[in-house]
Amino acid sequence: MERSDTADTWLDLPPTPGQTRCALAVAAVVLAGFAAVVPIAGRPLAELNAFFPSLDAIVLVSDLITAVLLYAQFSISRSRALLALATGYLFTALIVIPHALTFAGAFSPAGLLGANIQTGSWLFIFWHIGFSAALLVYAALKEEWLVAPASRARALPAIGWCVAGVAGLVCALTWLATAGATLLPPIILDQRRISPIVVYPISFAMLISLAALLLLLRRRRSLLDLWLVVVALVTILELAFSGLLPSIRFSAGFYAGRAFSLLTASIVLIVMLAETTRLYIWLAHSNASLRREQNNKLMNLQTMALSIAHEVRQPLTAIAFSGAATLNFLKRSPPDLHHAEAAVKGMVDASQRANEVLDGVRGLFAKGEPHKVPVDVNDLIAEAVRSLQPELAGHKVETRLSLNSGLPPVSGHRGQLREVIVNLINNGLEAMASADGRRVLNIRTEPTAGGAAIAVEDTGLGVSPENAEGIFDAFVSTKPNGMGLGLAICRMIVERHKGELSFSAAIPRGAIFRVVLPQS
Repeated sequence: MERSDTADTWLDLPPTPGQTRCALAVAAVVLAGFAAVVPIAGRPLAELNAFFPSLDAIVLVSDLITAVLLYAQFSISRSRALLALATGYLFTALIVIPHALTFAGAFSPAGLLGANIQTGSWLFIFWHIGFSAALLVYAALKEEWLVAPASRARALPAIGWCVAGVAGLVCALTWLATAGATLLPPIILDQRRISPIVVYPISFAMLISLAALLLLLRRRRSLLDLWLVVVALVTILELAFSGLLPSIRFSAGFYAGRAFSLLTASIVLIVMLAETTRLYIWLAHSNASLRREQNNKLMNLQTMALSIAHEVRQPLTAIAFSGAATLNFLKRSPPDLHHAEAAVKGMVDASQRANEVLDGVRGLFAKGEPHKVPVDVNDLIAEAVRSLQPELAGHKVETRLSLNSGLPPVSGHRGQLREVIVNLINNGLEAMASADGRRVLNIRTEPTAGGAAIAVEDTGLGVSPENAEGIFDAFVSTKPNGMGLGLAICRMIVERHKGELSFSAAIPRGAIFRVVLPQS
């Protein structure tokens, strides 16, 4: 099938089940209201002539806004059906102006513009025939054999010609209903009675609306089509009240018909405003999600750079420390080659660990799962403690290891898991740096149901309750010079290993960080 070049708008989207139920509910309420008024349709009520210009003003505003919104949609889609529908709403908005001005008893006893008692009723008939015709043209142009590809011409000239044509038609019909009233048959006998001849033009308008309704039902495809079915139904019921059921003016049915006019003018406008608001909210949420995604990407880049600096600093410090120690050993007389060799070996180990850190960070921010192998957690802890022995000694920290010999191996990236342990030990060292009293670092391991657990406990000042909730968030730090990345990186690594990192307060003081990792 040949593809149409017509641009789609939200009006062309098929209705959701909820929207269909809402339209059916409105139609049911309208039919129930119609059925309730039918028994009393002919009951005479007081003449409220000033009531009708007020209704016309509401119809004018509603239909004019609807026409503008539909013209805007036409400028996007170039759909001739939308152009016809928008022109129909514009016609209604303009013709209610002379209808209000010429209504007998509203602004003058006979109406303005040289009106007579027939003018208002004929303008009402012209109004509904024109609107019903616009509905029928819209429904007909929606037929596949009449749908034309989008025109490349500008939309503004087409809209301008339609506005000019409608304005001219309204002026001509106003003249016909006033100065040319003798050309029309009388349909109002007196202030109260309606001539039986009114049945013919009213029935003609109803038949046009019924044809539009049947066409829309047969080819209903979009949300707008669904609600125009309801509009066509309300128009038919309104016309039934306006010329078929009551035989007198200013009756219950007469007023009910005018109330239905307000509903006819409001349905599409309310739907368009509701859908536009819903789409605006969706667009705002989409933009917010896009901004969050962009911020997350920038955050990942920033976090990656800072994490490299954070993780590499420790092995670089060890290299510098071992290098300085090597120079001191070599400057002795005679040179202390044994200790110098040990210091150089420490430099080599630290450089290898720095390389593993870089590899681990790269794997941490790369797509996909990290390369996992069976890892002995006890060996990993012993290795981390050895690498941090100068820092532990410098801080005068007593290290206590309680490593369970029956611990099963865990599945993970060795370099990344070692950085978790190093970070947790460093975190404990920094927490105890400003604490008075004995500094003890307890590191324990124990088997769990699905793997192994590591607990790192310090005797520092601990974490205050207000800071405990966001302790693992990136860029959140309780230290004056902290970057807030150590624990965030630890959590990221542990979670990527399908594990869990948690925090609890130690007794009588300090903090306990517990890592649970799955078994290999």
